[in-house]
Amino acid sequence: MAAETLYSLGFILIFAGIIITIVAILLFLFRSAKAKVKMKGGGAIIIGPFPIVFGTDKESIKVVLLLSIALTILLIILIVIHYLMLR
Repeated sequence: MAAETLYSLGFILIFAGIIITIVAILLFLFRSAKAKVKMKGGGAIIIGPFPIVFGTDKESIKVVLLLSIALTILLIILIVIHYLMLR
């Protein structure tokens, strides 16, 4: 793939992520205005193979931790496959 194509794809993915985040926040605000809703959430920062997980309650932390572990395992598998193909 050409560098321009990868650059464009990265830009489109970042832009799509920002749009999805804005839409999710707006949907939450509109729903919370109609009824009292308790917000729960969490997130993960993955640096190399190490996930750093944070959240507002234990259940959301468990979900984010499982997703980040699955993503880390997928990343390791892809790295090994890439290494074996280039060898």
